[in-house]
Amino acid sequence: MSNRDYYEVLGLGKGASDDEIKAAFRKLARQYHPDVSKEEHAEEKFKEINEAYGVLSDSDKRARYDRFGKEGLGGMGSGGFRDYSSDFGDLFEEIFGGFGFSTGRRSRNAPRRGRDLQMQVSLKFEEAVFGVEKEIEFQREETCSNCKGSGAEPGTTPVKCSTCNGQGEVRQVRQTFLGQMVQTAACPACNGRGQIITSPCKTCRGNGLERKNIKKKVTIPGGVDVGTQIRLNGEGGPGAFGGPSGSLFVVLDVKPHQFFKRRENDILLNLDINVAQAVLGAEVQVPTLDGDENLKIPAGTQPGKIFHLKGKGVPHVRSKHQRGDQMVMVNVAVPTKLSKEQRELFEKLAESLGTTVKPQEKGFLDWLNDAFGG
Repeated sequence: MSNRDYYEVLGLGKGASDDEIKAAFRKLARQYHPDVSKEEHAEEKFKEINEAYGVLSDSDKRARYDRFGKEGLGGMGSGGFRDYSSDFGDLFEEIFGGFGFSTGRRSRNAPRRGRDLQMQVSLKFEEAVFGVEKEIEFQREETCSNCKGSGAEPGTTPVKCSTCNGQGEVRQVRQTFLGQMVQTAACPACNGRGQIITSPCKTCRGNGLERKNIKKKVTIPGGVDVGTQIRLNGEGGPGAFGGPSGSLFVVLDVKPHQFFKRRENDILLNLDINVAQAVLGAEVQVPTLDGDENLKIPAGTQPGKIFHLKGKGVPHVRSKHQRGDQMVMVNVAVPTKLSKEQRELFEKLAESLGTTVKPQEKGFLDWLNDAFGG
């Protein structure tokens, strides 16, 4: 048992958190593990670190140690390698990973999923609203058509690696103060494949994969927006050792429309009407994504008035039968040029209306926020 204070051993204060204790232990264990450390007395220091962690990582032991010191531990023990390995088996991977070793928990030839791919597709505004079928073209790696993925030139066969006996790994048994430790590393002769290719395929140069251009039709549902991702399972890179292929993520971009703007599932449209239409009322044609619609403008319509065209907005992606609305904001266009007759009429109108002005209780931005719900 170490004579030093356990907190001192780990370089911590008495109020250290569990995470701080774990972090300090991992750092020191990597530094002083006798199989990798060249420092003098590394084995003794590692035992001391492990002993301190065995106590401070256990809430009951730590409480008794804080209150009574080492004498208070009694028959509870002072840690040992068992405590360390049960909580931090991954530490071996961290310590020996940098030296080309592995704990062997996962076979190097285990099935592995292929990598995911991503591409961007641009849509017209109407295509995003109603959906469309697009043909996309992209590149991905596929099994070599010449060697069928073996990496060997047709007519030749890879031979089993004599260094690892076809296992893809070499094992080393090392004697440590903890007993025998088996460490594995990728076979340096075959790079972990278990086979030696004596005549590499001329098409893929022994890689077993070749890059190909792929064309595919993709159905894009109505209601998508900028940034929407469509996942195509199995269209990514090929898996290794029998693993599944990755996915292709199609990221959508939408071109702006000349007149329409989108707010979630609603379509916004600014519509100019003349002074006479606003004052007297009128029936006008309004463009929508489904074609022109008649809209009745009541007499006395004020600038900024918003009319709702129900069901003329964007479909919900998850429900084709539900659509947003089209909101038409009316602007009164003030003429900048008048004929002589028009000017005379406006002068008569101005004379009859008078020159009295009335301050507005709300500003333009307040009104705009009210109109569109903030």
